[in-house]
Amino acid sequence: MTYRLVEFELSKPPPAIELTPEENGVGLIGRWNDQLVGFEMIAVHSGSTLSAEELRTLADQRFAPRVLIAMMEAELTAGGSRHKPLPSLSIAICTKDRAERLSRLLHSLDAVRDNSPFGQVEIVVVDNASTDSATREAVESFDGIRYVFEPKAGLDFARNAALQAATGALIAYLDDDVVVDRNWLMGLAKACSDNPGAGGFTGLVLPYRLDTEAQIYFERRGGFGRGFYRNEFRGSRFDNPLHPVGSGVLGAGCNMAFERALLIELGGFDEALDTGAPLPGGGDLDIFYRVLRSGRTMVYEPQFAVYHEHRETIAQLRRQYWSWGLGMMAFLVKSSRSDHELRSRHDAMVRWWFVDQTRMLVRAASALRGRDVRFGLNELWGGICGLAGEYDRSCTRTKAIRELNR
Repeated sequence: MTYRLVEFELSKPPPAIELTPEENGVGLIGRWNDQLVGFEMIAVHSGSTLSAEELRTLADQRFAPRVLIAMMEAELTAGGSRHKPLPSLSIAICTKDRAERLSRLLHSLDAVRDNSPFGQVEIVVVDNASTDSATREAVESFDGIRYVFEPKAGLDFARNAALQAATGALIAYLDDDVVVDRNWLMGLAKACSDNPGAGGFTGLVLPYRLDTEAQIYFERRGGFGRGFYRNEFRGSRFDNPLHPVGSGVLGAGCNMAFERALLIELGGFDEALDTGAPLPGGGDLDIFYRVLRSGRTMVYEPQFAVYHEHRETIAQLRRQYWSWGLGMMAFLVKSSRSDHELRSRHDAMVRWWFVDQTRMLVRAASALRGRDVRFGLNELWGGICGLAGEYDRSCTRTKAIRELNR
């Protein structure tokens, strides 16, 4: 099972797409005048052809509303607008033993940083206790990139090392398994210009490839998708009484940016979350939540987009769902203790999450969707482990790591 990713410009006639016998679907990435406006997965017979007429019909059915909005936005901004100069930007990449993927990301940044709308841009690579010199060598093969070695293994240790090493007023964090869209910097610049008081930004995450069953399955279950409409998040929402506790709706940690002074004021990332293999999650939820609780807004901007390499195997995907449950509950346990004012919302979120997961599990079982049942059980089990003392165990582990590296 393989889906071909196809990007097509909706303002021009679409070309026909001829699939190979190994391909049985397409992931259509739609653009309007180079702006990302939609993504759709279309299942077809292996080796078949999608004609230009079929693609025009698909475009009308799936992308028309967003294209209309893009056209209206273009009209409204046609006269230009005055904005303050953009702040300096640090791009932080935290990585461990994945030099090949790091190089792929740095190549994608090389392609966009020369035309940066930001006055000054630096790239900081934090080598998070890699076991060999490949990461350093990969960085040295590019011009103008700073290398920082963080001996304490754990993603939030590395994120805090980047925070201390960076010099930009704004800091953008990228995971090493993404590449940036050609409009990534322009998307972040637009979000900054239009929202000068925002404390942080998140962006669209599309699949980098859909070559395996696991990658297709993950994307069909929602992936990291947060849609193609800009969204501004504040500390409260009329349509969600639990907000901002469910901070996962804001975006994903593989593509996020913050005012650096605000992160420092907040004390940086919680190093007991997103620690790597033992607790691979929760750090992004925690920092989104704390930014909102500080009174600052966060903005989701779809043009601030990256392409993420999803898990290749079903076993890896099962572990990812387990880690989502684990990270979510570890974050809720920590936040419930530290934010007494909203403790009742945290408790309510825990109850809602388990009820919702159970409902999805029952629906999947009723429909005899065995794989969805197994994924659901993994996420539910992760949640139970997270609730059963994982944050405390992680605090103990991180304390030991700090003492070991004194």
